Amino acid sequence: MTKALRIPGAAWVFFGLVLTFSFLSSGFLTAGNWNNIILQSTLLLLLALPMTLIIMTEGLDLSMGALLTLCGVVMASIAVMTGSFWLALLSALGVGLIFGIANGLLIAKLGIPPFVATLGTMGAAQGLALVVTDGRSVVGIGELIPLAYSGLFLGIPIPMWLAVIAYSGFHFLLYHTKFGTYVFALGGNREALKLAGVRVNLYLVGVYVLGGLMAGVGALLMTARMNSGHPTAAIGMEFDAIAAVAVGGTSFERGNGWLFGTVLGVLSVGVLRNGLNLVGVHSSIQVAAIGILVLLALLIDALKVKA
Repeated sequence: MTKALRIPGAAWVFFGLVLTFSFLSSGFLTAGNWNNIILQSTLLLLLALPMTLIIMTEGLDLSMGALLTLCGVVMASIAVMTGSFWLALLSALGVGLIFGIANGLLIAKLGIPPFVATLGTMGAAQGLALVVTDGRSVVGIGELIPLAYSGLFLGIPIPMWLAVIAYSGFHFLLYHTKFGTYVFALGGNREALKLAGVRVNLYLVGVYVLGGLMAGVGALLMTARMNSGHPTAAIGMEFDAIAAVAVGGTSFERGNGWLFGTVLGVLSVGVLRNGLNLVGVHSSIQVAAIGILVLLALLIDALKVKA
């Protein structure tokens, strides 16, 4: 029983979902389906990794889905206009960087609550995406961008490589650098950092900049998968990212976070959506199911604490 209590709620939820859908659908445990789950989860992981750090600082980024959409349509538009893959990618990263800096400054310098600040930038990103595209999909992006999703490197899909590289980078940053130490402290004991002379605002802005840049990277996968840029493609995806982080065991206070737990949370959301699709559940119900998933993971961890 003691050993069971050490297993995080994210793991219980993940294996519970796998077991459930294994009984409900004969095609769930096939290699092809699991390859599909992992492949489709890579984009969410790119958003959930920086969201973990943001939430660890007792922050929140509601703009991430809208920013991902804006980065995607900017990438597609630049690709159509110039035919340059690298210019399109740099443009998406630049947009992500600008919004990340804006979020960070609004929160760190002006003291606006993260919920309010990122709600505002979410609206700005949504509006700009519609302006850039005039409400229509951007097509004709060429052949190189789609390879970022469909291509292989050493027999492994490129999105999986990006996911591994992103996780490795964030793991090193969080657990083996001064920046990561300060991220823990920003949520756990921010006043102590200030008394120690640490430039708290600089590191807080840096966390949101990472979120913006990863939205730019994620735009590459999203645009490649859709073979176009669409002005509403990723609206609401910030909810999945926040849900994955919450399921993974990261606390919204005191700077408690677990990066591998976020991976389990992402896979749990991916398994849930995939399994519900296999059994024919409508997409609108899937959103409610993800909310229930978050509550279930939090309940399991709360019961473990009481035990």
